[in-house]
Amino acid sequence: MSVLFGLLWPLERFNTAVLAIGKAIAVVALAIMVCLILGQVFFRYALSSAPNWTEEGARFGMLWMTGLMAPLAYRMGGFVSIDMLERALPRLVSSILTLFLMAIVMWVLLIAWDRGLNNHVDTISGRGCSSSLRWPFGIEIGKCGAKFSNQYQYASLWVGVNLLILVNAELMIRQIIKLAGQGDRLRPLGADDFQGAD
Repeated sequence: MSVLFGLLWPLERFNTAVLAIGKAIAVVALAIMVCLILGQVFFRYALSSAPNWTEEGARFGMLWMTGLMAPLAYRMGGFVSIDMLERALPRLVSSILTLFLMAIVMWVLLIAWDRGLNNHVDTISGRGCSSSLRWPFGIEIGKCGAKFSNQYQYASLWVGVNLLILVNAELMIRQIIKLAGQGDRLRPLGADDFQGAD
């Protein structure tokens, strides 16, 4: 059991720190996305012409917001779940079912890790250049020059899946500890882990 706690505590601390940083970045991405969309609506209706890069910029913010917030929502139990069966079963059977479902989630995430890297980030479309989104101030970076590389957008899926794998590993270890009857030694996961990020 001490081995499990030895694995859990550093993983728990790492996830708490990284997800708090991710939440702050996601809030900024959301604010930028909202500003770009509002600007696009204003320019389209007030001036009959909107800058062509605002839609792609908003999509960039949305992708990163989702990639950084999904792991936090998963860790806090924020995803929609149907738990009628889990509640109807005895506690031990329910805990085993939960662990089994987490193992399936890990399997799906490992497939998504491969697909995110090989089908999005490191593909022809991922290596391509943005059609309209450019670096500010005429900065030129890499083969796309002043335009953003699509890899910066597609990497959000891969980063999000990496964080989801770490969170799922933490939750699986916590579930095994609960099954072993040591759940009272676990620190509850709550909003207090992310002070100031609300």
